[in-house]
Amino acid sequence: MTNAVRAVAGAKAGRREWIGLGVLALPTLLIALDIGVLFLALPQLSDDLGTSGTEQLWITDIYGFMLAGFLITMGNLGDRIGRRKLLLIGAGAFGAASLLAAYASSPGMLIVARALLGIAGATLNPSTLALISNMFRNDRERGIAISLWATCQFGGSAVGPLVGGLMLDHFWWGSVFLLGVPVMVVLLVAGPLLLPEYRTGRASGPLDLISVALSLLAILPVIYGVKELAAGGSHSSTPSALLSLAVGLGAGAVFVRRQRTLASPLVDLRLFGSPAFSFALAGMAVASGAFAGTSFLTSQYIVTVAELSPTAAGLWQAPTGGGIAAGVLLAPLFLRWMKPLTAMVGGLCVSFLALLALTQVGDDGSVVGVVVCIALVAFGVGPLFALGTGLVVGSVPVEKAGAAASLSESSNVLGSTLGLAFLGTLGAAFYRDEMAGQIPASLPAPLAEAAQETVAGGTAAARELTDGAAQDLVTASHDAFTSSLHTVSWVASAAMAAVAIAVAFKLREKNPAEQPGTTEPAGAEETTGAPAAERTGV
Repeated sequence: MTNAVRAVAGAKAGRREWIGLGVLALPTLLIALDIGVLFLALPQLSDDLGTSGTEQLWITDIYGFMLAGFLITMGNLGDRIGRRKLLLIGAGAFGAASLLAAYASSPGMLIVARALLGIAGATLNPSTLALISNMFRNDRERGIAISLWATCQFGGSAVGPLVGGLMLDHFWWGSVFLLGVPVMVVLLVAGPLLLPEYRTGRASGPLDLISVALSLLAILPVIYGVKELAAGGSHSSTPSALLSLAVGLGAGAVFVRRQRTLASPLVDLRLFGSPAFSFALAGMAVASGAFAGTSFLTSQYIVTVAELSPTAAGLWQAPTGGGIAAGVLLAPLFLRWMKPLTAMVGGLCVSFLALLALTQVGDDGSVVGVVVCIALVAFGVGPLFALGTGLVVGSVPVEKAGAAASLSESSNVLGSTLGLAFLGTLGAAFYRDEMAGQIPASLPAPLAEAAQETVAGGTAAARELTDGAAQDLVTASHDAFTSSLHTVSWVASAAMAAVAIAVAFKLREKNPAEQPGTTEPAGAEETTGAPAAERTGV
C-alpha cells in the first residue's frame, strides 16, 4: 500500500490495525497500573530496604519527575527517528528497569531504577498515541481508538490497587515491578509485525540538545517547587521552593524564546495558533487539576474520616477510576446522538454538578455520597480527555502527531500536578484555620502541631488523650477536614464551570469530528512490518 493511498482521509482501518491497537494498549495500561501498585508496596519495601522518609519521597516522586520532564523530548524524537522504533527502544528499557527495580538491594538502587522507568515511560505513551494517528485515518475510528487507549490509561489506575494487593498478599514487594516484563516482551515481539513505522525524515533536522536541557530545566524545578509548597512543609523550605519555581519559569521563558528562532524547534509554537489545539490543551490541564486535587481530598476522607482499613478504602476508591474509564470509553458512543462539543461540555456539566454536591457531604464518615460524587466527577471529565486528545492530535499535520501527543500528555501531567499543589495547599490551609483553638492544652507540642497540620495527625494525637478529650479532638479534626473538602470542591466546581464555558464558546465553530492533518508530508517515510498482501487487506 503506498503512502498516498494510506493518507486518504476517511480510509477504513483493517483487522491488522485493530489488533495493533491492542498491542499499543498494553504499555498504556501498564504505566497507569505501575503508579498505583507502588503506593501499596511502599510500606513493605521501606521495611526491607530501610528507607528514610526522604528516600521514600524520592522513590515515589522521581518517576513522575522524569516522566513529565522527558515527554516533550521523546514525542519529538519519535517523529524524527521513527515512532515504532522509539516505542520498541522504550519497551526494552522499561522491561530492564523493571527488573532492576524488582531486585533493588538498596534505596539508592531503587531510586535510580524508578528514574529510568520514568524516562522509558516517557517514550511509550506519546509513541502509542502518535502511532494511532497513523493507523486510524478515519475520524470516527480514530476517535474510538483513542477512547480505548485512554480507557486503558485510566482503567489501569482503577485496577492498580486491586492487582497490587493480590500480588503483595502472595509475593514479595518486588513482584509488583515484574508485571512490566512480560508486557514489554509481548510488545517487542508483536510490535514489528503489527505496527507501522513512521518518521518525518531528514527535513526535520537534528534534535536541539539545548532545547532539551531547557525543557527539563523548565519542567522539573516547577514540579519540585509546587510539590514542596503543596506538602505544607516548614517555613525554611518555602524559599527553596519559590527559588525552584523562579528557576523553572525563567528557563521556560528562555525555552519559548529559543523555539521561535529555530528552524526545527523541539516544540512548534505555531501549533498553538489553532484555537482548537490551544483550548483543548488548556481545558484538559485545568480539568485534570480540578479532578486530581478533589480526588486527593476525597481519598483522604475515605481513609481518615470514614476510618476504613487500607483494603476497604482501596475498594471504595475503585469507582473513581472506573468512572473516568467509563466516561472515556463511552465518549465515541455519545457521538451517535450529539456533536463532540456537546459531549465534552455535557460531561463537564456533570462534573460541575457532582462537585457542587461534594460541598454538601457531612462529617459523619458516610462514604457512599462521597464515592458517588467523585465517581461522577471522573465520569464527566472522561469525554473531554477522550475527544480532547483526539482533537489535539487530529488538528495538526500527521508529521507533528508525536509532538502533539507529547504536549497532550504533558498538559495532563502538569495540570494534575499543579491542581494537586494548589487545591492541596488550599485544603491544608483551611484545615489549619479550622483547627486553631481546637487543640487541647494538655497535648504535647509535637502532637499538637501534627494535629493542626493534618487530619491523620489529629487522629493519631487523639490516642494520647482520655476518652472524652480524644473524641472531641477526633470530631474537631473530622469537622475541619470536611470543611476543607467543601472549600476545595467549591473552587474546583468554579474551575470546571470555567472550562465548560471556555470550551463551549471557543470551540463552537470547530467540530472536533472534522479534523485536518491527515496528509503525509513530503519526505516522510512510513513502513510496516507485514507483507504487502496484508497491508492491502488481500
